[in-house]
Amino acid sequence: MSLDIRVEGGGALPEYASDGAAGADLRASEAVTIPAGGRAAVPTGIAVEIPPGHVGLVWPRSGLAVRNGIDTLAGVIDSDYRGEVRVVLVNHGAEGFAIAPGDRIAQLLVQPALRARFTRGELAATARAAGGFGSTGR
Repeated sequence: MSLDIRVEGGGALPEYASDGAAGADLRASEAVTIPAGGRAAVPTGIAVEIPPGHVGLVWPRSGLAVRNGIDTLAGVIDSDYRGEVRVVLVNHGAEGFAIAPGDRIAQLLVQPALRARFTRGELAATARAAGGFGSTGR
């Protein structure tokens, strides 16, 4: 199944790297250097029209994460947002990380998004109850 997404701007169109890829690669439109321990909002040069009832989720590229410690932050593109997609990257590595125009910096997943109706009331009981962080074991 596919979904048409309108893209505006001069940056590279998001592209899937393989037939089985869930995320389409996003590319940098400008050179940016992220210092060790720092972060930056990297421009892509595009705006996207996510259809109503869907959300764009920006996720890290596994190769950048494992080799360089580069991760993403703040990765939600709402269906009513029409501004430039900027990818917030954080450098967990020990050295600065240079990004060149055209580099693949993140991946965009477009998924259905249900809107919840929140109401007050008593929660249903479960075996886990309020057990949090680490409560289900290693």
